[in-house]
Amino acid sequence: MLELNETLAEVIALSHDLGHTPFGHVGGDELDKLLREDGRPLGFEHNFQSFRVLTKLEKRYKNFDGLNLTFATLEGVMKHSYPYKKPFLEDLDPRFDLEKHPSLEAMVVDHADEIAYTSHDIDDGIKYGLITFEDLLQDPLCLRVDEMVQNEGIQRSEKLYRHRFVAGLIKLLVEDFIENSKEGAAKYRQDEPICVTLDAKERLPLGFSKETATELKVLKKLLFNKLYTHEKIARKMYAGKQCIKGLYKAFRDDNDLLPPHQKELFSLRKEERVIADYIAAMTDRYAMKTYHEIYGLSL
Repeated sequence: MLELNETLAEVIALSHDLGHTPFGHVGGDELDKLLREDGRPLGFEHNFQSFRVLTKLEKRYKNFDGLNLTFATLEGVMKHSYPYKKPFLEDLDPRFDLEKHPSLEAMVVDHADEIAYTSHDIDDGIKYGLITFEDLLQDPLCLRVDEMVQNEGIQRSEKLYRHRFVAGLIKLLVEDFIENSKEGAAKYRQDEPICVTLDAKERLPLGFSKETATELKVLKKLLFNKLYTHEKIARKMYAGKQCIKGLYKAFRDDNDLLPPHQKELFSLRKEERVIADYIAAMTDRYAMKTYHEIYGLSL
């Protein structure tokens, strides 16, 4: 719809979360804290970890590390929609202009990600009884979606309502984004999708309408208060933090708990960074399984 490079957008979307630890942001924050306490001031940051996975940690060639991806892909994975300047990037290739916004394709991915997690968090929250439509329909954006669904002839009491509500929210946000991004895409579209020549203080050329962007912020605040801080979520997140902490401590105390191929990496990188990379690559389920194996706890 915006006449951008679909292949580039797809590969950024597929790879931009590779650096996430088990248990999402909560796990990343805990790993960052542990590394800093262990004398690694650069800590852990999931965007840069995705970049490291693609350029350093994966090994598919004899003479160099990484997957040999394009500059535009790596830039989109690392920066998403906003200028991205961190202390651990000081030695980065200068072609990655950290004072500029990334490609339009990266901006599309960033907004698609926002639409996806917002709508699916609502879907999961309703499904598992952590939030109700009574809560959501206090929100102006949700009321707009509710009107769309009821115009389809579906009442709030019907089982189908939840599915149509989530689909309606996605539809509303996608259409709003496209309509309000056409002009910016036409203005800044490039044959070679590298950095958009916009300074950090300039308005992004792609995005939602002012009304929808404001309402989406209100909805996110409601989700934070009603869903993300729900006691069941808080307990899961606390358990996740303890799992990350326990794994890191165990591997630091006894390297023999690590697989042989991980110990071999000590000759290339600091021990604590190897351990952090290993933990970061785990799924939630595998992290918990490993934690229980090490500490002798039954699942």
